[in-house]
Amino acid sequence: MEHEHPSREGSIDELWESVSGPVLVPGDPDFAPTVQPWNLAISQQPSAAVVAHDPRDVSEAVRAAAAIGLPVAVQATGHGVGAVADGALLIVTSQLRDVHMDPVARIARVGAGVLWSEVVLQAQDVGLVPLMGSSPNVGAVGYTLGGGVGWLARRYGLACDSVRSLDVVTADGERRTVSATEQPDLFWALRGAGPAGLAVVLGMEIDLFPVTAGYGGNLVYPPELAGEVLRRYRGWIADAPEELTSSVALMNLPPLDIIPEPLRGQSWVMVRGLHCGETANAEALLSYWRDWRQPAMDMFGEMPMSLIATVSNDPEGPLPGVSTGAVLGALTDDAVETLLSHAFPKAGRAPFVQVEVRHLGGATARPPQVPSAFDGRDVELLLQAVAMLPDPQMRPAVDAAVGALQTAIEPYATGRTYLNFLEGEEKVRSAQRSFTPETLARLAEVKRVYDPAGLFRFGLDVSGAG
Repeated sequence: MEHEHPSREGSIDELWESVSGPVLVPGDPDFAPTVQPWNLAISQQPSAAVVAHDPRDVSEAVRAAAAIGLPVAVQATGHGVGAVADGALLIVTSQLRDVHMDPVARIARVGAGVLWSEVVLQAQDVGLVPLMGSSPNVGAVGYTLGGGVGWLARRYGLACDSVRSLDVVTADGERRTVSATEQPDLFWALRGAGPAGLAVVLGMEIDLFPVTAGYGGNLVYPPELAGEVLRRYRGWIADAPEELTSSVALMNLPPLDIIPEPLRGQSWVMVRGLHCGETANAEALLSYWRDWRQPAMDMFGEMPMSLIATVSNDPEGPLPGVSTGAVLGALTDDAVETLLSHAFPKAGRAPFVQVEVRHLGGATARPPQVPSAFDGRDVELLLQAVAMLPDPQMRPAVDAAVGALQTAIEPYATGRTYLNFLEGEEKVRSAQRSFTPETLARLAEVKRVYDPAGLFRFGLDVSGAG
């Protein structure tokens, strides 16, 4: 393909000659929007970017980068960035958007650039559903390989356990299919640790499940009941059936038009979740709350799986923000008071939009048929806190609030975290403590085998040290 660019260094010319997709460098009109992650608070400055149009582009870009001495970073949909790609060749896989359904085998084949909304809609057309995330606008592949804790988790398990095979390009530029029987060590590593600087993932083959509808939504209570709600939530989940995946969220909703008028610009506590069994059983479970106190809003009800994203109502477009998280040992009274003091401070507006505790267990706690690198099967409670950064000048205040919450919750946390909830430097720092020493050692060996020269340097640190 002819590339109509002004003359540049010969090293970059090698990329122009070898790939069919556009090659962008700083100063090109499309460079900045192409390399920008979904989180607008994170910026990166790669040396060049290749927008891959097909798998061959990825292979050729990897080979060219090795030849000219550029390390390789990868960006699909831009979600969940770890180490920023400064100085790298950034391979952008957002255009690999093929989705294929096999309803007889209950399998979907999903490209690296595909969002969950596309997979859910096509699966629902044939009466099936993937183990999608809470947001329809998150990339399916990245979410899945990071673990994948969605609203069907307690019934059907983690999304990473639903992967049958992966289509990848390794550091030698070779395209490979990895599975339980083909390069099983790499297949193990990619599921749960994410690409982790091990390979460029082109797509995945995943299981689908026969669910077309559920009973889900939110019960909304005023903030003065937040303590009672959190303590009552402990009792609700103590013997919850696996059909119910739930959370409780302390919300400070911004005064934006996308927020329903009764909730806009105010603080609330929300009990949310999805029951994927019989409606009568779901309503019996909800009577625990409805018979206790009349919520300000009751948004629970029957819904098709195509509307599952309305349970969380995550933002659709890119935003600047900060996300942190932790694994909680238990939701003790002291832990409850700590969360309340940071989510709903007594003076001034809370910098957090959301502080949420998610309940796991059930199918997530059982070992999968094919082992993976995910090290969180004993986790019962996940904490995530999200703050927005509409003004960069708010960064010091938000960072201080995040740090204060992290310090305050430490006595009630296990020291581990769920990496899909983190971004940027915190994600990189947290990788070492998110895996056991045994898992880290095995990941380091997989890295040595498949990327001995360290071409992929912008994933998680899986060196096994520290």
